[in-house]
Parts: sequence; C-alpha cells; structure tokens
Amino acid sequence: MKKTLIIVLFLITAACPQNMRKNAYYSLFADQKAGQIGDAITIIVVESSLASNNAEKNTGKSSDLGLGVSGSVSGTDIPNVDAKIGTNNEFNGNGSTKTTGVIQTKISATIDSVLSNGNLVISGNKKLNINGEEQIISIKGVVRTTDVRPDNSVLSYNISNAEISFEGNGLIQDSQSPGWLTKFLHWIF
Repeated sequence: MKKTLIIVLFLITAACPQNMRKNAYYSLFADQKAGQIGDAITIIVVESSLASNNAEKNTGKSSDLGLGVSGSVSGTDIPNVDAKIGTNNEFNGNGSTKTTGVIQTKISATIDSVLSNGNLVISGNKKLNINGEEQIISIKGVVRTTDVRPDNSVLSYNISNAEISFEGNGLIQDSQSPGWLTKFLHWIF
C-alpha cells in the first residue's frame, strides 16, 4: 500500500509542471533575483563623459595692381606717372568647445517586459526637489539577467540601449537660458 501511495504521489508531481522561478521566491536557500515583469531593480548610475573639439583656420588673400609710365619726347621730359593699387585680406579664426559631465546616483526601476532571450526591459525615474529646484532623472534600457547582481542592482554601463536623462527646472535653469528678446533676435538673424 505504501509503495502504491509513493508511486501515485510521484506521478502527480511529475505530471504537474512547476515554475521553478516562482517557487524560488518561497525557498529559504534560493537567490531571489529580479527577473519577472513588475520586479523592482536598483540601477547604480555611474556615468562620466568628456568631449572636446578644437578648430583653427587661417586664410589670406593679397593682390597688387601697378602702372608705371616714364619717357621723354624731343628732349622734354614727360613727367613720370606711377600708380599702384593694392588690396589685402586676412582672416584668422579659432574656436574650441569642451564638455564634461558626471552623474552618480541610484534609481529604482521596474521590469517592464522580458524578451524572448531572457533579457529584461527596464524603466524608472527619480524626482528630487531641493530648495525650489526640481531635478528629474530618467533611465530605460535592456539588461541581461547575468548582469543583475545578487542585491538586485545593475551598474548603468551594463545597460544596453540605455537612455539616461537628467533634467532640471527652477531658478538656476531659468538663469541659464536666454531671455525672450534674445531668442527673438536669434530667430530673426
């Protein structure tokens, strides 16, 4: 009777497929990594960028036109006539730009979908208000499950197709943008 009961229980468990990923959440020994739609994941944003561009141009143009006449007729000297016309055009131009940016923060994101190859599509944003200045940090992209660390965090440089935006609104942003009159004059000219 015991053998029959064990065989029936074994057949029942073999016949009912189990979602091992789902059951891992209830296990005391399994790692509970984020991997399903709606799971929270922490993005550690460590981005640094440096761009530099230099340009230099020198041009020159010069032209001369001259006319000279001298001579004598029957012992009389004809006055010498000299005419000279000259132009000179020279241009020197220099320009350079340099941009540097560093962002270090942590953002909580959620898994929006799981691709057929197991990669995770994530998105999240963070909004901060500091003394009337509003800062919004947004991130989205695709993460490999192997890049998810045991504490459910991912470094930002491990995100493919990453879109990270850092925007601000407030007095500082207003003081950095040109006024309406300047914008109008740039639009005309």
